[in-house]
Amino acid sequence: MFKRLSCLLLTCIIGITFSVAPSQASDKNLIIATATTGGTFYPVGVAIGTLISIKLSKKDKITATAINSAGSGENIQMLKNKEADVAILQALYGLNAYKGEGPYKGKAYKDFRSITMLWENVEHFPLLKKYAKKGNIEDLKNLDQKFSIGKRGSGSEGSGRTLLKIMGIDVDKDVILEFIGYTPSAQAMMDGRIAGANIPAGPPAAAITQLYAQLGSDDVTVLEFTDAQLAKIQEQYPIWNRYVIPAGTYPSQKSDINTIAQPNFLACRADLSDEVVYLMTKTIYENLSFLNNIHKATKAMSLERATIGLPVPLHPGAEKYYREVGIIK
Repeated sequence: MFKRLSCLLLTCIIGITFSVAPSQASDKNLIIATATTGGTFYPVGVAIGTLISIKLSKKDKITATAINSAGSGENIQMLKNKEADVAILQALYGLNAYKGEGPYKGKAYKDFRSITMLWENVEHFPLLKKYAKKGNIEDLKNLDQKFSIGKRGSGSEGSGRTLLKIMGIDVDKDVILEFIGYTPSAQAMMDGRIAGANIPAGPPAAAITQLYAQLGSDDVTVLEFTDAQLAKIQEQYPIWNRYVIPAGTYPSQKSDINTIAQPNFLACRADLSDEVVYLMTKTIYENLSFLNNIHKATKAMSLERATIGLPVPLHPGAEKYYREVGIIK
């Protein structure tokens, strides 16, 4: 019954999400920036917004609405412009923005804070099987076929470019770049219009499920990362670690997929009130089962992991809650 109710509420919020496009965030009518609809950021953001609105609207007058976006890159800009209060971000983007590195070199943005670690953003590089030679990321070198790196300005594009550059793959020469979201990328692969895509998301990612269900493991594969490739990545970005997608996670997936992952985290504007962030954090961790019923990726969340590896400082409101429950001394 609870699961049915949560799904119904999720459907309602999704409807609101598409029909409402708030232009300015506010301290109690929260806007949560997520990503494209075929990945994991969006449904989890919708679930968090649903939960906050259910639990905090009546007494505390706090509501939250999730909106789709291009992902981490746009989300940071939305926090900066106060077009969003809260955002789901890749650790890579949070780290680079806060330190003024990578695409943020010389223009560090420090006016945002961490609320909690979420789940791991698992690298999925699906490729049509006829183009797969080794079955690992090296298959993209000299591919000379259309390949979707993600929407322009998205976290997917940024992390994809970062990883492939480390792997010695020049995305401007080795592939013919397309800039489309997760679900359209999957559809384009099924139609034979592109050879592969970059779809980082918590398993099971909807777009990858669609690919395996329609094409089957005989016609599509998710490229792996060898131990040597992972070690090379970790030399520059230790935020990435080994992640094994178990066989059976996707339709017709007969064997484990040895890929890599970086953590995602929930961030907010630094000037968001301590009370609001405290209540949000408390609500999330007192109702984790609600989120678990919406998306399996949230089963990776726990109080014990909430503050591990956060790339930017905690918001004081979140810190207050973690001290109360003994996570921070």
